[in-house]
Amino acid sequence: MMTVNEVSKLTGVSIRALQYYDKIGLLKPAEYTESGYRLYDDACLEKLHQILLFRELEFPLNDIKEIVNRSDFDKTKALQQQIELLELKKEHIENLLNMCKYLKMRGVKKLSFTAFDSKKMDEYYRKAKEQWEHTEVFKEFEEKSKNRTKEQESVLMADFSKLFVEFGTMKKMNPASKEVQDQVKKVQDFITENLYTCTNDILYGLGTGYVGGGELTENIEQMGGKGTAEFIFEAIKIYCGR
Repeated sequence: MMTVNEVSKLTGVSIRALQYYDKIGLLKPAEYTESGYRLYDDACLEKLHQILLFRELEFPLNDIKEIVNRSDFDKTKALQQQIELLELKKEHIENLLNMCKYLKMRGVKKLSFTAFDSKKMDEYYRKAKEQWEHTEVFKEFEEKSKNRTKEQESVLMADFSKLFVEFGTMKKMNPASKEVQDQVKKVQDFITENLYTCTNDILYGLGTGYVGGGELTENIEQMGGKGTAEFIFEAIKIYCGR
């Protein structure tokens, strides 16, 4: 058995995220001590591995919960998807590395952009997601995004990023203030209008991702400055009554 602290150190998943996974029924501990501490066994770690796979594929937590808790969930297929994804990422990184080495030796004479081509990975994501397209949130996302061009997607993401930039200007304010809470609602409404219905539970789950470390947290901090991710999560917690 491992404690929540030990699992966090082993996997890189924050304690706060593990506690939230327990709360929403995504990943329950094997048992609790008399003092209420969470304990995880090998089966829990295996399930967490599956959860992290689907997080890599950018699935919302609600979809992941539905998938991994299904009676017909195919662990072998999920593992094969992970292998294929890692191989594609490895190939992509090696292409970038080789390009940089070439430029270092020969200098910038003829630029090649093939190393930046992520079509293989994009195609893989598409195929992997198609296997789980029965989930309601994913169906709604597909429906809302199916007719958008890449240019429209870029504009959409730029507009979404502005919301986080605006959050960065509010960091010295009380997260419970009306202005900050209105900003949280703007984020929720934006997601609902352009991506999928963002319930308070989904919004809270997104908030845990904002402070979960890694690339998402770094991107938010770049847009709004240091401490923005934590500030947004505090505001979301208040908005959701947590």
